[in-house]
Amino acid sequence: MSLAKLIEAHWDAVAILEEAGQEPKQGIAYAVWASEVPGKPLSLRDGMLHGQKDFCSGATLVDRALVTAGPVIVEIDLNSAPSQLTIREDGWKTEAFRMTHTASLTFDHFPIVSIVGDDDWYTKRVGFWQGACGPAAAWAGGAAGLVDYAFSKRRDEPHSMAHLGAMSAAVIGMEYVLTGVAGHFDAMPTEPAMIRALTVRHLIEAACTDILQRFGRSLGPAPLVKHVEVARRYAELELYLRQCHAERDLESLGRALNCIGALPGSNGLFA
Repeated sequence: MSLAKLIEAHWDAVAILEEAGQEPKQGIAYAVWASEVPGKPLSLRDGMLHGQKDFCSGATLVDRALVTAGPVIVEIDLNSAPSQLTIREDGWKTEAFRMTHTASLTFDHFPIVSIVGDDDWYTKRVGFWQGACGPAAAWAGGAAGLVDYAFSKRRDEPHSMAHLGAMSAAVIGMEYVLTGVAGHFDAMPTEPAMIRALTVRHLIEAACTDILQRFGRSLGPAPLVKHVEVARRYAELELYLRQCHAERDLESLGRALNCIGALPGSNGLFA
């Protein structure tokens, strides 16, 4: 899951740069740091970053990052001015995603490589909602790994078989959803991208949450206390799902559907 999280961010950064008409630097690792924490603003003044950015995954692993500073997104080279950058990992208390080296970064007159987009280009661009489905694909992969393990430890017992059947159906459903939305984005990359992405994220989050619950009910506590990799995957998937904005996203989805006066499937959005 840690590797998936870092790779998903790297390819998102590459896609953002290409959409902006900029050439990604070859042979290096990228990150995207777009989390906004109230009361901790990051600003761009005279080509320099000032302030703090939290939840920066891969902080000590990547070479470059795309960072939002208000309405602007910029590219930075982490090695360009190390004395003007403070990286703190001590705020990350859980062992889940420890290997991603997620940190809080403080910039003090830190130079940028370039402005990738301004005037909220990052969120207004065509590829924003396609990129929002990337984490959902990683969630689905994490859940599928748990189901693979459950299969390897299956017991010929009615309740265990029922949970196994439900979990397997959820994995197949997620694959159909992700494949379907990918096809829609390829064929019609713009409208209604937000509706598609929020629907997909909700469906994947719900399926993964169901798998997490069924996994424990099917196998009990043993895998979560005796198997390091399984316990890590379980904890990381549970944490990763919180990147879904839950009811806030569902409200946005409901309002968007209300504006067009239609439900998915009745107007060709998903048909």
